[in-house]
Amino acid sequence: MDASNPRVHGDVDGRFEALRAAFAAKLASKEELGASIAVNLGGDTVVDIWGGYRDAARTQPWDRDTIVNVWSTTKEITALAILRCADRGLIDLDEPVATYWPEFARNGKADIRVRHIMSHTSGVSGWDQPFVLEDMYDWEKATSRLAAQAPWWEPGTASGYHANDQGHLLGEILRRVTGRTLKQFVAEEIAGPLDVDLQIGARPEDDARCAEIIPPPPIPFDIEALGPDSPAVKTFTGPVVDARAANTIPWRRADMGALNGHTNARALARTFSAITLGGEVDGVRLLSPATIDRIFEEQSRNVDLVLGIPLRFGIGFALPDVETIPYLPDERTCFWGGWGGSMTVMFLDRGLTVSYVMNRMAPGIIGSDRSATYLAIILGAVDLVGS
Repeated sequence: MDASNPRVHGDVDGRFEALRAAFAAKLASKEELGASIAVNLGGDTVVDIWGGYRDAARTQPWDRDTIVNVWSTTKEITALAILRCADRGLIDLDEPVATYWPEFARNGKADIRVRHIMSHTSGVSGWDQPFVLEDMYDWEKATSRLAAQAPWWEPGTASGYHANDQGHLLGEILRRVTGRTLKQFVAEEIAGPLDVDLQIGARPEDDARCAEIIPPPPIPFDIEALGPDSPAVKTFTGPVVDARAANTIPWRRADMGALNGHTNARALARTFSAITLGGEVDGVRLLSPATIDRIFEEQSRNVDLVLGIPLRFGIGFALPDVETIPYLPDERTCFWGGWGGSMTVMFLDRGLTVSYVMNRMAPGIIGSDRSATYLAIILGAVDLVGS
């Protein structure tokens, strides 16, 4: 492959040729290094494309089966796992966390509900210091520390993004009720039945096909100026996460349902079409319509205490807010994304599921200029067909 002109591979329905062209242009300009994009419309895969390189040296092509760390897009996978447990009656989203994890009731957390954690409103958005990145790899240490500490604001009153710890919080609830780790549950209850290339962490046999993460440029913002008691400071320093850690073996082997999902756009679009299409994919039912409805129960709408931007959360997913993401229509839509720009969005009114993952990280937490471009083209094409 010519490194100066990387090709776009895969299939595109004719209605979405503009998307292939935009992706090719971003690869050619080197704005993208490697990425994949997938679109499911009404149960049909209408876009499944990939291209570029999975390494910074541009020597290893991004192949059909390349997978990449998707950062907080992982939170969508974890939310789906919890909703599946709720659908089966194993977890009540309105119950206190301590119903399932009694130790969590300590230090003023007895009334924190499962839905509070799923909507980032629990007040437990990170770990009290001292706590370093490697401590997240130790499940018992990480979860016992969370059980022991006090919330950083009154639970249920506002969102404060649970950047690094949401997967540990929800994963421990899931472990208590199923006897399985989050990794095991996702493999056995989601990835296996749907036959998708999706996992929490990455297995040793998959290391060779993992794309190298390229960290984003630093954000010109002095977070410590907010003061040591700010939830933002506490969250992003408890612990500090270096993007380069995603390229290490300990990171890949850890069970971190907020951070280290490894997958591609094809797998994400198929998986989350379950939400878009009423809970079932090709005869495999993951959720009931009633459980899907719970996603859209607004839990918070405020300037997020951690991210400092207006956010609106349902249960497990964000809901559209034109102040934050103006290119997402205000309709029955739910979504989330990952650090650097990965994103999966479910447009239920349109029967549309879109996923985008990449390895060259852009600035910011929610989406990027690239994801905005791709989504605008996709929505334009779908609206044109429907008109």
